[in-house]
Amino acid sequence: MEYTENHPSKALAAFAAGLQFDSIPSDVMRRAEDLLLDWFGSALAGRIGRPVQTIAGFARQMGPADGPCEILISRTGSTPLFAAMVNAASSHFAEQDDVHNGSVFHPAAVVFPAALAVAQVIGASGRELLTASVAGYEVGIRVGEFLGRSHYRIFHTTGTAGTIAAAAAVGRLLKLSPEQMLHAFGSAGTQAAGLWEFLRDAADSKQLHTAKAAADGLMSAYLAQEGFTGAQRILEGAQGMAAGMSTDADPSRLTDRLGQRWALAETSFKFHASCRHTHPAADALLQVISEHHLRPEQIGRVTAHVHQGAIDVLGPVVNPQTVHQAKFSMGTVLGLIGQFHSAGMKEFDQSFNDIGIRAFRDKVRMVLDQEVDQAYPARWIGKVTVETVDGQRYEGRVDEPKGDPGNTLSREELEQKALRLAEFSQSASEGEMRAAFERLWNIARAERVGRLLP
Repeated sequence: MEYTENHPSKALAAFAAGLQFDSIPSDVMRRAEDLLLDWFGSALAGRIGRPVQTIAGFARQMGPADGPCEILISRTGSTPLFAAMVNAASSHFAEQDDVHNGSVFHPAAVVFPAALAVAQVIGASGRELLTASVAGYEVGIRVGEFLGRSHYRIFHTTGTAGTIAAAAAVGRLLKLSPEQMLHAFGSAGTQAAGLWEFLRDAADSKQLHTAKAAADGLMSAYLAQEGFTGAQRILEGAQGMAAGMSTDADPSRLTDRLGQRWALAETSFKFHASCRHTHPAADALLQVISEHHLRPEQIGRVTAHVHQGAIDVLGPVVNPQTVHQAKFSMGTVLGLIGQFHSAGMKEFDQSFNDIGIRAFRDKVRMVLDQEVDQAYPARWIGKVTVETVDGQRYEGRVDEPKGDPGNTLSREELEQKALRLAEFSQSASEGEMRAAFERLWNIARAERVGRLLP
C-alpha cells in the first residue's frame, strides 16, 4: 500500500485503519506477544502504588461496580474507559514498562490497557487484539519521533503521543474507516498532554499521564465511530501539536516506511526498575565494578557521560524523597548498582534512602557527552568514568543497554521479570502467573480475548 507524503496525518490514519494481521511479519508478531507479556507484569506491579490506588478509587466512584473489562490490580471489572484508565496508570508505576529509544516513548503503558479493555468488551479475537496493538505502537512511535527532542524537554511524550497511539489501537479494534481514524486522531491530539514539571515536586502526575492518554485515546475512537469529527491535520497543522509542542518536528517521520519498517520491533524492555535514562550508565557502572571487583567504599567518584535528555529529566531530582522520585535520580540508581549490583523493585523499596546510598549519590555527577548526545535518541550509549579513593581510574562503556533489541530479554527472562514483579506487589501467585503466561503466549489462537487472571 502506498502512502502520500502531502498529508502525513491522513496517511498514518489510513495505515492504522487498514492494517491486517497477515501483513505483519511473524517475527514482529512474536515481539508483540513478548511486549504484551512484559506489560502484564508491569501492570500488576502497580498494585502497590498509592497514585495508582487513588486513580482506581476514582474509577470505583465514577464507574460501575462491575463490568466486562478487567482491572488487573483488583481483579474486578468495569467499563472499557475505566479499565483502560486504571491499567494504564498501574503499568507505568514500577518503571519497568517498555520504551522505544528513538521516540523516547513507552508504548505498552498506553496501547495495551486501551486495546485489552476494548477487546474484552467487544469480544475481539486474539489476532485482532495483537493487530490493533501493533497499529498503536507503529502510530505512537512515529508521532513521538515526529515531535522530536525539543518536545521531550518539556512534554512527557508517553502522555502526548500516547493519546494518539491509544486512539489508533482502539480505532483498529472498532474497524474505523480511514476517515474515521483521522477524526479519532484529531480528537486525541487536541487532548494530548503531560508535563515534566511533576518531577521537581515528586508529584503523582506520571501515572495520570498514562491513565488519561489511554482513556482519552479510547474515547476519541468511540466518538469517531459515532461521527464525531476532529482536526484533519492535528499533528502537522498550523495550530496542531507540533506547532504548540515542538521546535524541531519532522513530518516525514510520521510516514517513515509505513508497512516496511516495523518500529514495534525496535522497542526495548526495561531491565532496571528506574527511569530509562539511568539504564545506560547503570549497565556501564555494573561492567566496571564487576570487572574490577569494586566495593562502594572503594569508589570516590562516578562520572556518568550522558545525553542532554538525561540531564533535562534527571537533573531536577537532587534529593529524592520518595521511591518513585528516586527512580529519576542518577546518583541513587548508581548507588544501588554499586551496593547490590541491582536496581530492582526490592532495592528501591528497602534501600533508596539508606545512608550508604545517599553517600554514594553524592559521588555521582552527570556531564554532557557529545558522542552520547549525538547518538541519542536512536542509540542510548552508556559511558562512565570511575575514580577510586586510591587513585585508580576505570572507564566503562555499553553500546546497547540490557533490554535493547540487540541485547534483549529472552522469553524465560521476561517470565522471570514478571514473576518478580507479581511477587513483590503480591498481586498474583506463581501458579496464576504461569497460567496467564500460557494464555498470553497463545493469545493469537484465542477466538475471544478473555480475562488474563481469574
